[in-house]
Amino acid sequence: MSTHTAAVPLPPPASRTAALDVAALRAATPGTLHARHMNAAGAALPSRATLAAVTEHLRMESLLGGYEAAEALSARTERVYRSAARLLGAAPEDIALVESASTAWQRALGALRLRAGDRVLASSSTYVSSALHLLELRESHGIVLEVLPADADGRLDLGALETALREPAALVTLAHVPTSSGLVEPVAEAGALAARAGVPLLLDATQSLGQLPVDVQELRCGVVVATGRKFLRGPRGTGLLYVAPGLRARARPDAPDVRGAQWSAAYRYEVVPGARRYETWEASHALRLGLGTALEEALDLGVERIRDHVAALAGRLRAALPAVPGVRLTDPAAAASGIVTFLRDGEDPRETVRDLRTTGFRLSTVPASHGQWDLGRRGLERVARASLHVYNTEDDVDALVAALTARERRRGPVAAVGAAAAAGARETAPVLPESVPVPALSSAPVPAGGGRDRADVIVIGAGIHGSAAAWHLAARGARVIHLDRFPAGHTRGSSHGRTRMIRRAYPAEVWDGLVDTAYGAWEELEQAAGQRLLTITGGLYARAVGAPGTLRGPGCAEVDHVRAGELFPGLSLCEGFTAVHDPAAGVIDAEGALTALAALGRAHGVDRRDGCAVRGWRREGDGVRVETERGVLRADRLVVCAGPWTGELLPAFAAPLRVVRIVNAHLGSSRAHLLEPPLLGAFSVEVPDIGLLYGIPALGGAGVKIGLDDGPPEDPSVPAGPVTGAERDRLLGLAARFLPAADGPVEETVTCRYTMAPGNRFAVGPLPGEDRVSVAAACSGHGFKFGPALGAALADLAEGKARPDLDFLSPAAMGITDAPGPGAGA
Repeated sequence: MSTHTAAVPLPPPASRTAALDVAALRAATPGTLHARHMNAAGAALPSRATLAAVTEHLRMESLLGGYEAAEALSARTERVYRSAARLLGAAPEDIALVESASTAWQRALGALRLRAGDRVLASSSTYVSSALHLLELRESHGIVLEVLPADADGRLDLGALETALREPAALVTLAHVPTSSGLVEPVAEAGALAARAGVPLLLDATQSLGQLPVDVQELRCGVVVATGRKFLRGPRGTGLLYVAPGLRARARPDAPDVRGAQWSAAYRYEVVPGARRYETWEASHALRLGLGTALEEALDLGVERIRDHVAALAGRLRAALPAVPGVRLTDPAAAASGIVTFLRDGEDPRETVRDLRTTGFRLSTVPASHGQWDLGRRGLERVARASLHVYNTEDDVDALVAALTARERRRGPVAAVGAAAAAGARETAPVLPESVPVPALSSAPVPAGGGRDRADVIVIGAGIHGSAAAWHLAARGARVIHLDRFPAGHTRGSSHGRTRMIRRAYPAEVWDGLVDTAYGAWEELEQAAGQRLLTITGGLYARAVGAPGTLRGPGCAEVDHVRAGELFPGLSLCEGFTAVHDPAAGVIDAEGALTALAALGRAHGVDRRDGCAVRGWRREGDGVRVETERGVLRADRLVVCAGPWTGELLPAFAAPLRVVRIVNAHLGSSRAHLLEPPLLGAFSVEVPDIGLLYGIPALGGAGVKIGLDDGPPEDPSVPAGPVTGAERDRLLGLAARFLPAADGPVEETVTCRYTMAPGNRFAVGPLPGEDRVSVAAACSGHGFKFGPALGAALADLAEGKARPDLDFLSPAAMGITDAPGPGAGA
């Protein structure tokens, strides 16, 4: 046991101009790769060194045994006490290492032996666990509990404390920073008042230690309790207890343990002289060593520098949030810590946080049940909470503000359309609020024969491209008839299924402009539909070292298999593989997108006709004539998005296009978290001699989705058969190799069809030799991600506008240059 008695001095104050090296801190913090983590007040991200300290000791225990490993590293354990003492301005023997702040609190109060009639003065910032203990002592021991009021700025009312201390009291307690806001309590002033009255001050530094200076001498603290997992960035299951030497003389533990007491005779024992009397023998030495590493890192950085960085970021966020429509800041005026709380009008904060999580932010909520004396007093049922730390940047703050602003736009009047879509409104147009104008239809005269047989544009195919084209055209005022040969919700084509992938990583720069347009188009669709359709998860795209066909793109970087494992622990790549990391990659809600497009189209007047097969078409005067199984239709323009049936309607495409069978499987897991973001995102692996394995992480309750990017030719006129045993086993074998956590049952199997074109491109543009017809053909397995963008392009083409940015995807670029002639059956 240490025999040091002198207080360990705090490190010298760091210059406020000495900024932290945030880039280095982020590089040393693996969790920053997966999300914008703003939940330090819940559990901050530990560093790689802290993780290593824990795991290395566990490894040593496995080799030597628990007792032997603890003995071998006893000197390192002693350093933990010294580091904690330095941080608090105390002596090592004043420190006890415990399992949590609540454990520290309970042992400290137990040692005080409070009795009936003892007055405890508590601030309104008191944490729930502490308040519950005080309420229990009030019932079981008869203590007198007085909750002190807050002043106009939200802080402890020092005048009320001074008045309360005119009568005898046993304890004053307050939280330095509460869990429910960014408030910083006036601890030094409260400590001085308590010391003058001879009453010990118990400081809950759970939310302050690690982000604010805590000097027990300056603050006049008798007891300090703190946790390791929050702003100290230590492991969960660690905590600190400081008890001043003078107080320890009368604060004997009420449940002594062999760690803190010596059994000296049959009916006699003596407690050890230091604060370790409050410890128990059984503890995680691995976690304590991890806490020691975190403490040393905080000391090396300097708490003042941490405070300045965190306070600046929180101040930036507090200044920006009031300008976001629909967002209300709930921090009191005295807020000055790294915690920021807020609300969005008319929305449960849990929904706010869930939505932000889908876009890569990690925040939390605080209910009134965690702070009745604060949130309950202010009439707040629950608040959303962002809490910042050394690994956060101004970009993180600005991105959060932008995400909240974008979500507010999505909650605008047109959200009614999204609600109808989510309800599956497919047969009747949703009722729009009066504030959403439905564009007028074309003013052209309706020819004889009835308006239902005539339109400005006929769109064939109700997959992602056809549905997007119909919506865009109708939103611009065109009269649109939208045809699909099968009933709504069929699984015969290429656009069904739950999810699709989106990424910025592409083989050549020629794609970059369209990819950028696609991301913007999905955001536009989300805003129009009032629902989230795109979840950013990041992506990894792997291949054997030296294999051709690598991807690249804005923001993408090549990584080796070791780094890939750090980014996505759920994906197992062995030596010999390299990968491209795309942080902007994500997952599209395919079902939600199609449903939303159908509802938006009908809201703007699209005449949707499912189960209406087209037999053929031909040019007729200045327009086109389309023959269906229900009769003849006419329009000025025709847009063909027929997927696997493109060659049937446009014979010039029959030769270059190839329709293949694709099989997907959703797999369960006994360790589902390894297959969910952020531990797994969108991915693909070019497997030598097998092909391209692709996958979508587990989202929305579905298991991880995997498939191979090619398959045997298939006749689209024949329904696809079920997934065979051989197809299933092939995917399971690949899952066992690359996704070891996918060890659960096959939850679902799905078949679909890819329409493949030479070079895996697709054709978008006017039909050669026919200026009244435009086509989007051959998604080649990667066209879904461009759906809303290509829908807008097809609307431009139908209006006679040129799209030179898509020349590299024109039918002519595919080698189709001759006039095609009429489609089948014309």
